[in-house]
Amino acid sequence: MNAEIIAVGSELLTPQRLDTNSLYLTERLNALGVEVVAKAVIGDDRARLRDAVRAALARSEIVILTGGLGPTEDDVTREAVAEALGRPLVWRQELADAIEARFRRMGRKMAEINKRQAYLIEGAEALSNDQGTAPGQWIEAGPGHYLMLLPGPPVELKSVFERECLARLERVVPPLAIRTRVFRVAGMPESDLDQLISPVYKRYKNPATTILAAPGDIQIHLRARAETAEQAEALLAELAPQIEALLGDNIYSRNGEPLEGAVGALLVARGATLAVAESCTGGMLAERITSVAGSSRYFVGGLLVYNDEMKEKLLGISAELLAGHTAVSQPVAEAMAARVRQRTGATFGLSVTGYAGPEGGDAEHPVGTVYIGLAAPEGTSARPFRFLGDRERVRRLATQSALDLLRRHLAR
Repeated sequence: MNAEIIAVGSELLTPQRLDTNSLYLTERLNALGVEVVAKAVIGDDRARLRDAVRAALARSEIVILTGGLGPTEDDVTREAVAEALGRPLVWRQELADAIEARFRRMGRKMAEINKRQAYLIEGAEALSNDQGTAPGQWIEAGPGHYLMLLPGPPVELKSVFERECLARLERVVPPLAIRTRVFRVAGMPESDLDQLISPVYKRYKNPATTILAAPGDIQIHLRARAETAEQAEALLAELAPQIEALLGDNIYSRNGEPLEGAVGALLVARGATLAVAESCTGGMLAERITSVAGSSRYFVGGLLVYNDEMKEKLLGISAELLAGHTAVSQPVAEAMAARVRQRTGATFGLSVTGYAGPEGGDAEHPVGTVYIGLAAPEGTSARPFRFLGDRERVRRLATQSALDLLRRHLAR
């Protein structure tokens, strides 16, 4: 079975609000073997919502609407779905009584407008809401087609779905297992990666392959569907090793773990520690490292040396070296890494210095030029990088490249 999710509410079309309910519902539906094939956000517009429901039902067996079940005039989900199905709304006195009783328990009198929540679409089953006043609705929209109307507040939606919807879905959804495999890759452009692996994954419709790209980080999602979990895993076991063989050590994670987590695991395995010295990244590298729970086992700290004076005072880098090569140079990146390693006693020192923009740099070293230094027991070195994009993108790519440089060294 396929499913579509429609989030209802004009507030979700503003920059201030984000639909998170669909993420939860997708996870729960996938666990049942249901594929979510489309999501939509529709404002509080009755006609648009009616048309969206009709279109979704024509394409998919399961349609879930979230939100728009409140008591006010802009809560139009009940009316729009009733129109889409060509069914009337039916008053349910027992629902009105339950809503009124909830208000009494809170020491409040129910407003007259709350009675709107006691109307069900003809043929619907009420889904009890123990966290709010709006009951959900389960509707058989036709042979093999099902509609769910769920309240918008996440705590209410999750409670209604877990208590009322899961068991109903288990009765109507044919057994199907969905299993996934996620590879995360660093150090390759998306186009190069796809050119390398597409001749392999294009031979398979099941598993399906999706490639997601972020600055310096690519995710490859493999999704297999089968009648049993064992069959789905077997499908993944056929495709995944072929992709792994092509990508080699560019793969840093096989379970969706971010790069900072992968680096941390390698440091723990070695019993090694790390310190950082940052200039253009302004603490972003240390923030990523310490975002991992348990990072205190291997991260000893860092120094934020944003100008030349701090590089001299905190790291002891000579004014002559800075004047002779400038702060954005290979010798200074090497010195930063070596000095932070020496001063903290860490096994490894990692440094970043560069021009993040929008100002700075010159013809030889334009904005986006970054040097990353690595000081290890075996010696110290630094590499130049040239990143394109705005200030935030350059800084993000710098931290990603620094972590990947250390990862490759640790994985030797």
